[in-house]
Amino acid sequence: MRGEITPAGNKNEALPLIAASLLTDEPVTLHNVPRIRDVRGMLEVVSALGAKVEEDERTVRITGELKTMDVPSALAREIRTSLLFAGPLLARYKRVKLGLPGGDVLGRRRNDTHFLALRALGAELDVTSGGYGLHTSGLKGADVLLDEPSVTATENALMAAVLAPGRTVIRNAASEPHVQQLGIALMKMGARMVGIGTNTITIDGAERLKGIEHTILSDHMEVGSLIGAAAMTHGEITIKNAVPQYLRMTRMVFKRLGVETEEQGNDLVVKASGRLVVEHDLGGAIPKVQSQVWPGFPSDLTSIATAVATQAEGTVLIHEWMYPGRMYWVGSLESMGARIVLCDPHRVVVVGPSQLYGSDLRSPDIRAGMALLAATLSAKGTSTINNVEQIDRGYEELDKRLRALGARIDRAA
Repeated sequence: MRGEITPAGNKNEALPLIAASLLTDEPVTLHNVPRIRDVRGMLEVVSALGAKVEEDERTVRITGELKTMDVPSALAREIRTSLLFAGPLLARYKRVKLGLPGGDVLGRRRNDTHFLALRALGAELDVTSGGYGLHTSGLKGADVLLDEPSVTATENALMAAVLAPGRTVIRNAASEPHVQQLGIALMKMGARMVGIGTNTITIDGAERLKGIEHTILSDHMEVGSLIGAAAMTHGEITIKNAVPQYLRMTRMVFKRLGVETEEQGNDLVVKASGRLVVEHDLGGAIPKVQSQVWPGFPSDLTSIATAVATQAEGTVLIHEWMYPGRMYWVGSLESMGARIVLCDPHRVVVVGPSQLYGSDLRSPDIRAGMALLAATLSAKGTSTINNVEQIDRGYEELDKRLRALGARIDRAA
């Protein structure tokens, strides 16, 4: 693959911002919104709640005068981030009913952290077989210790706290770029907080928030995926508006897999290489790629790193400890000819390089689907990826944009 490509807007920034638009009755206008299925699902929920949604290309304008506080179960099942409506609706309307959230199949993904945080702020929870009900006589500022640095739980707590009277301190908070951008947008709306981007965020509740215009940053997860796809095809691409400030650890890890990248202003160039070689640890020890909380290597990029490792000379251990089912997809890489040992649900050993061959595949989740797509582009023969709607949930018109780089890829009708 060769040429220039611009990543879409950050999916994980857009989704909480859509929920945050319901914190005010004034219009919230979001620019650079990615046109993907998960965004469509969140907008469908907003519309079902009664908000006015106007769309023009990649701009969305939401006016949050709601008619109901019940998130439809059928829509909630389509997307895990339907949980993000809990904080805004509790803060503004004092009640919310949520259907059970859907999302990727990555093993058990606990929701407890969300509800423990909301309880600390004064919400009461009713659990039924069909979902969750929350109500409050009025949220109040509190000292909230999250039992894990969950991104979406941090976002929910933030959105609940911005209108809660008094001071809220969120400890063990997530600090990912999309959490930072949510905080920045909330402050533009009139929220008062300090510490966004750190693990302790202090919020002084405001009486009301106002509407804003906000431009969503490029998706650094998509940038990481494009780095991997270019490396596997030994291509050279320039990724425009690549948010390099958020790519330091991603670039460090890919360099250990032999992938060379170069910053050029706000762009990132993936250098062509005829041979990828794994960098050993001191003394020639086998290196480990391990997901970490931010600013560590993102869990969402362990799949593409695993795929890249199949084409790099050497042995590497990939350790994905966050989700118990995330690594099961590597059987698909084995079926293509990769030399991989699945040690347990969290760890795989990859020995490369391996010649990959075309296969009939199925995408189990967004990130594994992208990794399989990159693998098929480097494989001999023709591959078919089924369940492509999983990839569409997180990547905008990926087939069309990769074709512009020279990829031979077609979408079946």
